[in-house]
Amino acid sequence: MDLKERIRRSPSQREEEALVAAAASPRGRKGGAAMLLLRWSVSAGALLVFGVLLLLLAGGSAARRGQFLDADSSWDGGRHDLRLVRPPDEGGTSGSPEVVKDKLLGGLLVPGFDEQACLSRYQSALYRRTSPHFPSTYLLERLREHEALQKKCGPHTEFYRKAVEQLKSGQDIKVMDCNYLVWIAYSGLGNRILTIASAFLYAILTNRVLLVDGDKGTADLFCEPFPETSWLLQSDFPAKQFKNFSAGSPESYGNMLKSKALQSSPAFLYLHLAHDYNDFDKLFFCEDNQQYLQTIPWLILKSDNYFVPSLFLIPAYQEELMKLFPQRDTVFHHLGRYLFHPSNVVWGMVTRYYDSYLATADEKLGIQIRVFDTETGPFQHVLDQVLACTLKEHLLPEVNTQEPVVPSRKARSKAVLVTSLNSGYYEKFRNMYWEHPTTNGETISFHQPSHEEHQNSDKKMHNMKAWAEIYLLSLSDVMVTSAWSTFGYVAQGLSGLKPWLLFKPENRTAPDPPCRQVLSMEPCFHAPPFYDCKAKRGVDTGKLVPHVRHCEDMSWGLKLVDQS
Repeated sequence: MDLKERIRRSPSQREEEALVAAAASPRGRKGGAAMLLLRWSVSAGALLVFGVLLLLLAGGSAARRGQFLDADSSWDGGRHDLRLVRPPDEGGTSGSPEVVKDKLLGGLLVPGFDEQACLSRYQSALYRRTSPHFPSTYLLERLREHEALQKKCGPHTEFYRKAVEQLKSGQDIKVMDCNYLVWIAYSGLGNRILTIASAFLYAILTNRVLLVDGDKGTADLFCEPFPETSWLLQSDFPAKQFKNFSAGSPESYGNMLKSKALQSSPAFLYLHLAHDYNDFDKLFFCEDNQQYLQTIPWLILKSDNYFVPSLFLIPAYQEELMKLFPQRDTVFHHLGRYLFHPSNVVWGMVTRYYDSYLATADEKLGIQIRVFDTETGPFQHVLDQVLACTLKEHLLPEVNTQEPVVPSRKARSKAVLVTSLNSGYYEKFRNMYWEHPTTNGETISFHQPSHEEHQNSDKKMHNMKAWAEIYLLSLSDVMVTSAWSTFGYVAQGLSGLKPWLLFKPENRTAPDPPCRQVLSMEPCFHAPPFYDCKAKRGVDTGKLVPHVRHCEDMSWGLKLVDQS
């Protein structure tokens, strides 16, 4: 049964109870029963029709209003039975049918985790709108299969012990029962999140166990995503030098291709897919090279790119990817919500801030400002650009500078979350809407959780704050993000929103137009290859298939779009 059909509500029995009560009262005993019988017979048909219509309307609008569905402990092929939860009203009685939410995110998540160990896993549905994008049944099946693989072959298993022993031997070995993809922590938090998602999709496509480097505080930021196992690389991993691998490392697949030094079955290979990779490294995205890589038990990956779009251009994976993601632009939306659950410390930061400043607003607008400049700012041209975008697109109302209009107490409220390394933009916005009333009577409040001034990706608390702010931004109803920013990419992907994108300013001048709404919520692959593997010549890879297009903010980048 489709998830939409599972969302259901029970018809109210209030009319029937009122009639029964009237018939039972002292004044109504004489004629009450007859009246009840008469009224019931006359209106039974009408009530039946009304109840059916009410049920249909409620079911159709359930997803839009963000209902909470509590999952039963039983599990069936990735789907789950659902039951309605109706919290009591202020008087302690069951009120009108309450809006409910699906805490397992349409089957992406499984029940059975220790909820106290990771509060965000099942509580996140309480804080965001129900996604209109449903994961495919096939994706759910493959996730369950991959969970079984991670449990079978993950750390502390016999298969893992044997695989590590073979890796230590350094001898040429053949594909084993369990093969591994090791992700190296590299670059800023936004890049790390995007590359883990890319690595995870590649692991699913190639049936590899994903192990992530715990450096840069991975365990402090995210909960374990897989049940009954760990995705963290163990401290005794034998390839001690793997954290120092780079574009020039002789162990890299690209350099081995270049020097023609490939062995028949090496114990491991290093994949360098970062922004500075060379043409030989980029051959990773060719089908013939993928066939060879299937024979290598251990692959070690370093990247700062969301390389998913180019996986869609590898013929061997296209059919599988189409089945996994019939809606092409939902890859990170689904995988991101599956993988990245804030740790309890970060979740506390998220919920405290949300409940204190954002929860009661009628609408939440997120504005993410990332300036790629050697100076810290704030810059007037950036402020002008953000104002031009939000006013032109009617995301914020105009202010009345002529009259001291006081909005009524019933005015609509809008909370604006500003995320930026600099506090200057927030202060200017806040003062503007504090000193002047809005022309439409809306009350606007501005909030900025932190302003770190500089990016410090190696500091634990800096990363925790960044992750909390990314997550808070993803809880917005409407979003404005900055060009080239992986911070914004992650937030928009988790939210399922298509944000208004602020174009990158040139020569410290606000661009015109200041922004546009993006075609899809998918992140941009900043450094894709431009190579036709079969013809062995250069090609525009943004024009090969309808669902892989160039990015709005980076003309040479690639992103997934949905053409349906």
